[in-house]
Amino acid sequence: MNQLFDFFLNAYQNTPTNFILLEVVAFVFGIASVWYAKKENILVYPTGLIATVITVYLLYKAAYFGDMMMNFYYSIMSLYGWWNWSRKKNHKTIVPISRTTFKEKIIGVALVLLTMLVTYVVYRYFGNDIKIENYLDIFTSGVFFTAMWYMANKKIENWTLWIFADLITVPLYAYRGLGILSLQYLIFTLLAIQGYIAWKKSLDSLQTSEKTL
Repeated sequence: MNQLFDFFLNAYQNTPTNFILLEVVAFVFGIASVWYAKKENILVYPTGLIATVITVYLLYKAAYFGDMMMNFYYSIMSLYGWWNWSRKKNHKTIVPISRTTFKEKIIGVALVLLTMLVTYVVYRYFGNDIKIENYLDIFTSGVFFTAMWYMANKKIENWTLWIFADLITVPLYAYRGLGILSLQYLIFTLLAIQGYIAWKKSLDSLQTSEKTL
């Protein structure tokens, strides 16, 4: 048990108190954001924005530029998602939960590749040596960005991508010694599984209602 506590605490021995507090705030709001997403609640976006803006700053200071760019993208996409989810017509939500079309799948793949390219260029621009864990970072950045785009459009496949990339990110952050962030992504994984189940039930219910009309 002591070794477990050491894992989470040792990395923060020389970290300024204000940085630790910011990471805790980002942790709490990040978890809240995924929780609201699972509930299809628009509060996913304001809570997510708080988490991502703080995380951009923290990752910039830590020189993890791939993750930094990803969270910057999250912030921009959160504004789009907030607008898209809030659109209503005759007091009814315009954007329902749905599955991706073939065209949207192609766009998703293109977004993964484009984001990977941009993240790679960012690493090169800042003159960082790209190690194996950085390539994993580059790859998950692409997956996460596409997941965010799918979520902004209420595509159920967003949860599949979150789960896949979260499972890679948990050991990646653990390897880097970022225990709190590793724990956060483990919780993200569990919530994403619950989110997929909840959205699938909602989608199945919607499709059943449409068939009976």
